[in-house]
Amino acid sequence: MGKGMPRRKFFGYGLGLGTVLVARPWDLFGGIASATEGPRALVARTLGKTNRAVTTFGLGGQASLQWTPEGIDPVALIAKAIMLGTTYLDTSNVYGPSQANFGKAFKKLDLIPGKPVYNEPMRRKIFLATKTMMRYTAPFEGDLGPGSRSNGESVRGAIDDVKRSLSLIFGDGKGNYPKGSYLDLVQVHNIQSFEHVDAIYAGLENPDPKAGPVGALAGLLDLRDGTNRTGFNPGNERLIGHIGITGHWNSPAHMYAMQKDSRGILDTLLVAINANDRLYFNHQYNAIPLAKAKGMGVIAMKVFADGAFYGKTPRFSSAPSDVVHAIGSDAFPSKLAVRYSLSIPGVDTAIMGIGNERQLLANIQASQLKGPLSEAELRAIEGRAKDALGKTTNYFQRPYEGLSAPKNVRVELDMPYGKKDLDVRIFWDTAYAGDEPLAFYEVLKDGKPFKRVQAAPQTSLEPFFVTDALAKEAAHTYQVRVTDRAGRSRASQEVTAKT
Repeated sequence: MGKGMPRRKFFGYGLGLGTVLVARPWDLFGGIASATEGPRALVARTLGKTNRAVTTFGLGGQASLQWTPEGIDPVALIAKAIMLGTTYLDTSNVYGPSQANFGKAFKKLDLIPGKPVYNEPMRRKIFLATKTMMRYTAPFEGDLGPGSRSNGESVRGAIDDVKRSLSLIFGDGKGNYPKGSYLDLVQVHNIQSFEHVDAIYAGLENPDPKAGPVGALAGLLDLRDGTNRTGFNPGNERLIGHIGITGHWNSPAHMYAMQKDSRGILDTLLVAINANDRLYFNHQYNAIPLAKAKGMGVIAMKVFADGAFYGKTPRFSSAPSDVVHAIGSDAFPSKLAVRYSLSIPGVDTAIMGIGNERQLLANIQASQLKGPLSEAELRAIEGRAKDALGKTTNYFQRPYEGLSAPKNVRVELDMPYGKKDLDVRIFWDTAYAGDEPLAFYEVLKDGKPFKRVQAAPQTSLEPFFVTDALAKEAAHTYQVRVTDRAGRSRASQEVTAKT
């Protein structure tokens, strides 16, 4: 993306807002289209406030694209996925050779700007997403930030990672990239804790590297908007389209990151979601509803539990021997896993790591879902998964804790002008859902129901509250109780308001 290019013009491309395109079956698996003919049309959904339509099948950047087994050509897999119509492509700066493999495929398909042959219309249809695990824009007093990591030896911050991605995918792999190169989405990778969240937001309002750490978000904003508030984008380059976050372990940390986002910086959430999600501290009733309430696009991952659904030991993959080549099993067909994830309310697309071409074709076909499955169908799939796969597949997800009580309940007194009585405000922060969604909150006054509030995602750090009148020389106790859809309740500790 060239310097000074109007953002509206650049982001107006795509398959069309809200468009749903369905491939003809005889087209979908009838061989690769030519570069001149262009990609096929697959089912697509709008990715939240990016206003980009992306295919329900997203090509994940791991599996054979990262740990390539003998006899597999990762470049051919990428090229075939694109030519079959896949528009959502996923990779990362901690996925070994994955980004370089995308670069080789892009060269094959004439997707490199500045070359004599540049298929710009095809490039515009692709939504290319990568990730940085660097928590700061640049080191602060030698500190790279908690949990920071990159495969780039010279990478010292998030901006370095972005330029590394551009060089590996569009350039020479040595730090250079041609004018007109851009990434549609850069995500802050693997948010696991509140500490990680605070680190990426550090210095956002005053990104002065002399005053303290400058978090990754400030630097990514410079690259999105073509500004240089951090001092690390002196050329005012505009290199990325959207900013998001990813994670699979800790829904409360993802929620905290979204609640801190008072400026609407975050456009997407990439999160683990599969048929065993509700056996753990689930995302479908916690982080995902909040993301949708803020208008964010949601990308599902770990659809097959990183292969643990189909025989791989439940641990993070690290070698070609970890790549699963099977297409599901008789006990639990992969089609059920794909359609489950794509039917969770709020999910727009699902990325899947690919072992071989047969898997690619099967997963694309399974993703051609015109409408979500019913809740009864989802529960049936969950039961089948539990029976066939057991309860230990989602090693990457926080263990089940059940419904929590509302957090941080407190009271404040106020004397409104012209009133005899005091106002008492009862504040609380969201409860976390167990295996059913939250239904409502109820404020108890002296142990009796006082006010009921329909449950909704807490979209900012501002707490929920209700107001009561408190006469002079009076005292009352208050609790906040949450009830889920199954009728189970948890109450906070009592707090007292008195004059």
